[in-house]
Formats: sequence, structure tokens, C-alpha cells
Amino acid sequence: MIKGIGLDVVNVQRMRHWHKFPNLFKRFFHPEELSSSLNKQEQGLYSLAARFAAKEAFGKALGTGLKGFSLRDICVMNNSQGKPEMYLYGSAEKIFNARGGGKIFTSLTHEHDYALALVVIEGENG
Repeated sequence: MIKGIGLDVVNVQRMRHWHKFPNLFKRFFHPEELSSSLNKQEQGLYSLAARFAAKEAFGKALGTGLKGFSLRDICVMNNSQGKPEMYLYGSAEKIFNARGGGKIFTSLTHEHDYALALVVIEGENG
């Protein structure tokens, strides 16, 4: 049963601006996301924009918005086949479990100056 769906779009220009202030990246991104993205230069900014969109989409799917958890406690990484997977830690894991947990499906894309993410939370029937 689908418990929640979230969709978000981020203008990549936002990441270009944040790149001038590294502490912003550290505030919003998990260290693994930063280490895998920042060494890719411009392409890495698209990657971070898509991951930021996924974090916002997660809050929408969860039904909390961005309240109750730190964005750093969400890590979106591609598996060995390139599929994005969302990992929750700390406050994000706690609120997710408190709201019934489930399975998280994540899709990312970017085109020109926009990155989009879709998050679906699936739970058990009933």
C-alpha cells in the first residue's frame, strides 16, 4: 500500500550559489553525498540538486514537510547499477519509524537547470 508520494524540483543555480558557501553543503548533505558529488565539478552540482529535491520530496511523502529531522540524516546514493537509494540515519530514521516506516522508492532526474525527485513510501496493507 502506498503511504505517501512526494515530488520536488530544484533549480541547479541554487547549488551553484551554495558552492560559494561550503558550510551550507555540510548543513544539508550527508558526508557521503558530498564526497561522491563535489569532485565531479558541474555534474556534481546537478547530483546535489537532485539529492536535495529528494530530501524535500521525502518530507512531502512522509507528510511532515522538512520538520522533525535533519536533512543531513538523509543520504541518497546510487547503487552499483546506478539506481538511487535513500538511506536514513538519526532524526530522519527516527521520525520515519515513528510514522510506521516502510520501504522508500526514489527516482532522480535533471535537465538543463532543473533537478527533480520523486519519493514513494510503501507500507504494509491495513
